[in-house]
Amino acid sequence: MPIRNSPGQLFAAMRATPPLVHCITNYVAMSIAANVLLAAGASPAMVHAEEEAGEFVAIAGALTINIGTLSSNWVNGMQNAARSAAKNRKPWVLDPVAHYATAFRRETVARLIDLNPTIIRGNASEILALGGLESRGQGVDSRDLVEEAEEMAHSLAIQYGAVVAVTGAVDFVTDGAKAVRIAGGSPLMPKVTALGCALTCLVGAFAATAPDDPFNATVAALASFAVAGEKAAQLAHGPGSFSWRFLDALAQLDGTTLDAAARIASI
Repeated sequence: MPIRNSPGQLFAAMRATPPLVHCITNYVAMSIAANVLLAAGASPAMVHAEEEAGEFVAIAGALTINIGTLSSNWVNGMQNAARSAAKNRKPWVLDPVAHYATAFRRETVARLIDLNPTIIRGNASEILALGGLESRGQGVDSRDLVEEAEEMAHSLAIQYGAVVAVTGAVDFVTDGAKAVRIAGGSPLMPKVTALGCALTCLVGAFAATAPDDPFNATVAALASFAVAGEKAAQLAHGPGSFSWRFLDALAQLDGTTLDAAARIASI
């Protein structure tokens, strides 16, 4: 019997009815994230101004917030958008990029997490620090292993009532009751600027497709990235050629191929 909301089923559903995804992300990631969403079959909108961010959420299928580029007006826009997501019952994804680096970033994430994100996606260092533990993270780079953050991800999922995804060599996703690991991808992926930020936006696209099932939506997004990354790496000679091959691989992916190639293990 087919699994309800398998990655392939959700991928096909997203392609059939492309969701509008409201992405608040950093300057570098804007074009990369937009290209990733377009390749996957979703429709990106990069809206961060505090004057319109809250209003725009109402017409989008989902919201994603990445704190990579911060200024006071951006933070106001993020908070307005997150409040609007709650008001309009839209799923939203928080990417707490290097939130441990400065007091401003820590305070911003604390305010945003109080606005009840549906999904939290970060690397192992970010997830460990989000739970108050010391991490080895340096800037946006994770120096901690995914498996070291799994227990904290489980605790955070229960604490905040959110799906928590820890991404790395083997991804981990939990909602506090169930959990999976997702293998695949390529060591070249961390060498391509803003690819992780683009993944957060893709999680939002799948969440818009299955707003009542954020766990499987998150798993589907990560599995799509893992399969496309694996395929792109087969012919890539380095991060440059990997980058465009990844977009092509994602664009050529379909639901049947995704379900056949995804390596997802329940825990």
